[in-house]
Amino acid sequence: MDKRNAEIIKSLNELLQGEYMALESFNNFISKVESEKLKQIFKDVQKHHRDNISVLADYIQDLGGQPDENLGFKGKMAEIWLNMKLDYKDSNEVLEKAIEGETQGINAAEKILRGTLDEEARSMTELILDNDRQSINKLKSLLTYV
Repeated sequence: MDKRNAEIIKSLNELLQGEYMALESFNNFISKVESEKLKQIFKDVQKHHRDNISVLADYIQDLGGQPDENLGFKGKMAEIWLNMKLDYKDSNEVLEKAIEGETQGINAAEKILRGTLDEEARSMTELILDNDRQSINKLKSLLTYV
């Protein structure tokens, strides 16, 4: 594997880690809310992250790399922090945490987008960002209704 592909794989694995963190976060969010409507929207957003994981893992393998499919220390610490913060069932607070997490994910993905990527990886990352922005808009639209 050449150096450029190795750099692309490293960047995509960082993005993949973020997707796994989002997946775990939405497991927590879903378990903390009672509203069936909100649970369904959280499940929809979570499915989008599952789809992202599949696309990223496939492309990493296509490049000759191995997808990093565990959360790692940083991800585990984020999960512990989230569990401590989510000891309530107020839907608006959970919704705000979901929006905050998606926003942090977008910021991290934008940083990766500025790194070493080939055209296909760049397009893939831009699509993930667009989907994440749509998810945030959907979540924000619920703030007044929950």
